[in-house]
Amino acid sequence: MNSWNDRAYALFEEQQRDRGIDVGEVQRKLTALKIETPSWGYGDSGTRFKVFKKLGVPRNPFEKMEDAAVVHRLTGACPSVAIHIPWDHVDDFGAFRKHAESLGLTIGAVNPNVFQEDDYMLGSVTNADPRIRRKATDHLLACVDVMKETGSKDLSLWFADGTNYPGQAHIRRRKHWLQEALQETYDALLPHMRMLIEYKFYEPGFYHTDLADWGMAFTAANHLGPQAQVLVDTGHHAQGTNVEHIVAYLLDEGKLGGFHFNSRKYGDDDLIVGSINPYELFLIFQQILDASADSDEGVRQTAAGIAYMIDQSHAIEPKIPAMIRSVQNIQTQYAKALLVNLEELADAQGRNDVLGAENAIRKAYEMDVSPLLASMREEQGLPVDPMQAYLDGDYESRIAVRGIGGSSW
Repeated sequence: MNSWNDRAYALFEEQQRDRGIDVGEVQRKLTALKIETPSWGYGDSGTRFKVFKKLGVPRNPFEKMEDAAVVHRLTGACPSVAIHIPWDHVDDFGAFRKHAESLGLTIGAVNPNVFQEDDYMLGSVTNADPRIRRKATDHLLACVDVMKETGSKDLSLWFADGTNYPGQAHIRRRKHWLQEALQETYDALLPHMRMLIEYKFYEPGFYHTDLADWGMAFTAANHLGPQAQVLVDTGHHAQGTNVEHIVAYLLDEGKLGGFHFNSRKYGDDDLIVGSINPYELFLIFQQILDASADSDEGVRQTAAGIAYMIDQSHAIEPKIPAMIRSVQNIQTQYAKALLVNLEELADAQGRNDVLGAENAIRKAYEMDVSPLLASMREEQGLPVDPMQAYLDGDYESRIAVRGIGGSSW
């Protein structure tokens, strides 16, 4: 580091040592954090009204991997890429996997799409038409086959299924159809695979959604077995929802499988994670790190197995810089959460010291972790400022030859 960074890090280390924090251990844990980026975040994506096409976006899944490799090269934190089928369908998934591996990447979660075809207007696996239910379930099974070909370990499921009007459909019957499709798909998983079940409390069905909250996803996963867990999308909640409470509960039950990180101001806006309420992101990580230190081995294993995935709609932002910013925001809040003195917190909690416990959390959140992040990146041979490194490079000008009108969803 330069002399300014050296002095800043030395002061930071001394400050944390006085608080009883082992900065070396913090840095090791921060370095170990891996964040999966989504293939669709590199292509053209839109608002509910329009897709604003950008210059240089990928024209196919192979080019999406090339862009993802740039993010990983600059941040050192993103070795896997989630794919969406059929958005990322290729004729040879074996060749696709080899292409990713040649770039230093692996294929992450496979995300089926059962919401964009006309057949699914009134539901997919919960549709009253058995032909459509069969079609949707067959697509889920086909995605399990894609997992086998690409080496993916996670099947990430989100269903738009729901209704707009009272009486439109039989809610309990739809619940059974959903569980039947999940069970058939679950039975097709290999032993090392997981099914991650996502939920969303509204939209596009404004009267009811078949998987509307974490409790419904949790119940569905419990019916299936240990290879099924819940996926928490940070934007899929009603205003004021205590997401970190949900996280703590699912951790304790061994059913927290992963995240889709984004941010929202009103509904599911899919904004850059940490851009609206970074304190919430910090508090989520604090619950996870607390679970990582729990005396219960099952709770610790659940925390260790969480898949951290980004799911954002970069509708107006340049794609690669938006992804780099997302990764940096996650690293910043994770770093702050690592600075919570858990012994100090537990002591205050045990004494019913309300303000003391809250202060143990707040002190960590208010820390400037930029010296820690700079030191971590330098030790890995990474740019201290990944965003500036990208802007100073020539990758953006090189991909301009792709033109406008690349791959989109």
